[in-house]
Amino acid sequence: MKIRPLWILALVVPASLIIHLQKSAQVFASDDDQTDTGREISIDCGVTEESQDSNGFHHEADDAEFVESGKIYNVSSDDIYANSQEQVWEQMKTVRSFPEGVRNCYTLKPKNGKCNNYLIRVYMSYGNYDHKNSIPYFHLHLGVNFWEKIKFQNVTDIRRKTVVQLSPTNYIDVCLINVGKGTPFISLLELWPLSNSIYRASSSLLPLGLMTCVNLGMSENLKFIRYAADIYGRSWLNGKIDNSKPIYTSEGINIDVKEYRLPSDVLKTAVRAQNVSSSLYINLTSINFTADNEHYIYLHFFDFEEHSNGEVRSMEITFTDTIREPVTLKHEDVRTLVKKIPKGVILNGISITSTPGSSLPPMINAYEIYRALPQPNTPTHEEDVDAMRNIKHAYNIMRISWQGDPCMPIDYRWAGVTCNYSERIPRVTSLNMSSSKLAGQIVTSFSNLMTLEALDLSNNQLTGEIPESLAELPNLKLLNLTGNNLTGSIPKALRDKSTTGLTLILDGNPGLCQTSSCKAITKKFIKPLVASVASVAVLTTIVYISLMLCRHKRKHHSDSKVMLVKKDDQIRLKNQGFSQAELHRITKDFETEIGEGGFGKVYLGRLKDVTQVAVKLLSKSSQQGFDEFQSEANLLSLIYHKNLVSLVGYCDDGDMRALIYEYMEKGNLRNLLSDNNPNVLKWNERLQIALDAACGLDYLHNGCKPPIIHRDLKSSNILLSENMQAKIADFGLSKAFANDTDSHISTRPVGTFGYLDPEFHRSGNLNKKSDVYSFGIILLELMTGQRAITGTSEGTRHISDWVNPKLEIGDIQAIVDPRLERKFSTASAWKLLEVAMSCIAPIAIQRPDISCVVIDLKQCLAMETSLESAESSSLISSTTLDSSYSQSGMSYSPPSAR
Repeated sequence: MKIRPLWILALVVPASLIIHLQKSAQVFASDDDQTDTGREISIDCGVTEESQDSNGFHHEADDAEFVESGKIYNVSSDDIYANSQEQVWEQMKTVRSFPEGVRNCYTLKPKNGKCNNYLIRVYMSYGNYDHKNSIPYFHLHLGVNFWEKIKFQNVTDIRRKTVVQLSPTNYIDVCLINVGKGTPFISLLELWPLSNSIYRASSSLLPLGLMTCVNLGMSENLKFIRYAADIYGRSWLNGKIDNSKPIYTSEGINIDVKEYRLPSDVLKTAVRAQNVSSSLYINLTSINFTADNEHYIYLHFFDFEEHSNGEVRSMEITFTDTIREPVTLKHEDVRTLVKKIPKGVILNGISITSTPGSSLPPMINAYEIYRALPQPNTPTHEEDVDAMRNIKHAYNIMRISWQGDPCMPIDYRWAGVTCNYSERIPRVTSLNMSSSKLAGQIVTSFSNLMTLEALDLSNNQLTGEIPESLAELPNLKLLNLTGNNLTGSIPKALRDKSTTGLTLILDGNPGLCQTSSCKAITKKFIKPLVASVASVAVLTTIVYISLMLCRHKRKHHSDSKVMLVKKDDQIRLKNQGFSQAELHRITKDFETEIGEGGFGKVYLGRLKDVTQVAVKLLSKSSQQGFDEFQSEANLLSLIYHKNLVSLVGYCDDGDMRALIYEYMEKGNLRNLLSDNNPNVLKWNERLQIALDAACGLDYLHNGCKPPIIHRDLKSSNILLSENMQAKIADFGLSKAFANDTDSHISTRPVGTFGYLDPEFHRSGNLNKKSDVYSFGIILLELMTGQRAITGTSEGTRHISDWVNPKLEIGDIQAIVDPRLERKFSTASAWKLLEVAMSCIAPIAIQRPDISCVVIDLKQCLAMETSLESAESSSLISSTTLDSSYSQSGMSYSPPSAR
């Protein structure tokens, strides 16, 4: 390969970050990681029609789809400095300015949706657009938290700010904040989908703010590399290192860089030391390191120089006296070293030296530096945000204050909205939309504000009937509908609620019947019609049932009250009722006890078609009324997912109440992980179990309406079928079979010690994130083989207390179950540990949604599957498994101990 020296341009260079070595060319990328062309968003602010730039890149028009306020301006050509600021100076010719309101927001709705990684970038060029020659100063917010201060050096200065965020929701708010020092404005706003496995702060889900992104060894007349060379839209500035030699290759780059997707133009250039005894030094004194932030440094290497006789380039990277990392490169080896620099450490530079015995001088191609952005403010509860946005759009409300998050930050909450901030996650408690010119019916979205205590919709033009769903708001104390055009009668549920504490104000609705007599009058006219229709319906039903019973009797010759259907090895239910006598028969008088849980003992049963079932006999402490029991059992029987244990039926006969489930031959996960089990679960089996259980929990949380909170998730509630498919058991029982009427949040601690959300002790609430915490503990059990709580000579020890010391020193081998005999990949092990530690974050809002966990576990399993395929094809022995991962770069940064 031909190597040529080049001139290098001077540069203001950057800063700090964590342990992790990846060979980007060989890292497995799942389908979820691929960037889809056309999923980028670029808004040319101030432009009313979409366009394409000189590179063929599409820019959206700046319209109401993204922003609801502000004014657009053209910038005088005399004030546009068409300098080296990438390709975007054409987009600097217009701006959107926000002279009104304190917070004005763009709302981005990325096509990839939530739980995906995005690069978000804003450009601002003042250009004296307002002809005032007064350079403004303002703030940027990402969602509900501070992002950056925006200051300009002169009129033609261009500011560019970039952040990488794993979005927890389906929309991303970018807000400009007026701090009283000039009118905020924006020139260009971009969003680029990234791989989910890169630019992730392993200790948390904190966004990463870009400090610098530098390519080394570029020609002096080039100032940056960007799209279309970089499919992630990154802007690589030209930089140099003193006392280094720029090198480049003219050969084509055929390496498939799947992970960081480094552009070939970045890989083709580098700098190296003058000789093997010299070092490279990246000066970081100009980078604004702060002691309050974690920093992340990404060093990119591609050794395109020819090596002789199997030589390798062996280097040591020194960040501080105590933070060092070795890097060894083979010919055409692509690697990214990621280093976390903890809070309190301020770097002055990074030194790259050859290790003793190395015959090749040190080299580097590019580097990036990010700082983790603090997130002191917690967004409003997602259900409340969705409800408020739906209300806003239903009535086409254009209030300037109604942008971004409804409750946060507190100083910018929506006008007329009152929130409860006593819990970690704010909730909407009062909504005053009086005299807001609302027209049309009362939308059902109001009923989704589950903590709402007061709703004032008075003096509007609302029509139609009062929705009965408003009575379902458990905390509603005031409903003011005065001065509208509502018609019909008052729903009975609201009438009943008004006798138990609800203040219902309905004056000024002339078409609204406020007495109970209107219901009786209506019944007088419709009763004969209803009776006729009902008679026909009853007769039809009787005939249908008779035919079905006859058919059933002829086909099965059985008097059983339950008919079962097999579908994908799942038992589905048509008639759930069992009698007490039938339970005695199918369990042979409760002969074989196979388990015992918090709700009672479990017995083995066999139906007439020899299908085995598990009969959970509920203890007296788990009883409730007949109607409640039957309705809840019916509800649970309708819930179906391949990773949930199917409810076959129930018994509510005399003093006996029981639930009948499909039988899971392999028993529960806790027993399978026990030292007493001679058949040790393999690593890939553990990953598959984790993914199966996560999918089941995702269905309960996000596939059921309303969501079902398990509230007692633990390894003994993860059951395995004969083919080792994992399924969650006992879901819904904490609500269905206990004296608790709230299906979303409970003040009764039904969880198990060791799995119980630590935030419960402060808030008294169990919610979806409580289940996520419990699931994180299960992941640690799968990884370590340890129990959640272990008895020691000094008392009890929690599994996280056992993991943390080993995590702090980065000893993954000591963390993983020793019975696996190191037959696992360190890459997937680190990834699994990262997921587990994010799930058990002490503060609920820091934990991921289970849907995000599912994505991460798919990637984790894909890594293992990818290596197994490679091992099989190349006949790699198990003793070289770890070294092959290390050489391929498939490793992950250790997550922070908690």
